[in-house]
Amino acid sequence: MACRISELIIPCRDPQGLAAFWCEVLDFVVLDPDDHGAVEIGPREGFGGLQPTLVLVPTTEPKTGQLRLHFDVNATDRDQDAELERLLKLGARPADIGQSGDEPWHVLIDPEGNEFCLLRARLS
Repeated sequence: MACRISELIIPCRDPQGLAAFWCEVLDFVVLDPDDHGAVEIGPREGFGGLQPTLVLVPTTEPKTGQLRLHFDVNATDRDQDAELERLLKLGARPADIGQSGDEPWHVLIDPEGNEFCLLRARLS
């Protein structure tokens, strides 16, 4: 038997705000806000499915440097250009981490500066 990733923990300054952003990006819902300010978001079917949930935990520490781990996302119902436009309207911003500009993906940052990539492939 092997393990699988069930939750990803993301320290952030504004768990509610970042939860709202990622809920829109991933079509997730808030599953479990807790009494200490953390917010768990995930698929509508809840914890334990194929997709891991995200737990956004409050911190006062600023993000410093590039993340050692980041998300890759794929559009599910539109092409990459349309999805890029949607993500930028939601508050994502382009990021320069040394890419050449010829990559088939876009490097973006979320409202708290966490890097993620929008890949070209469309998933159903």
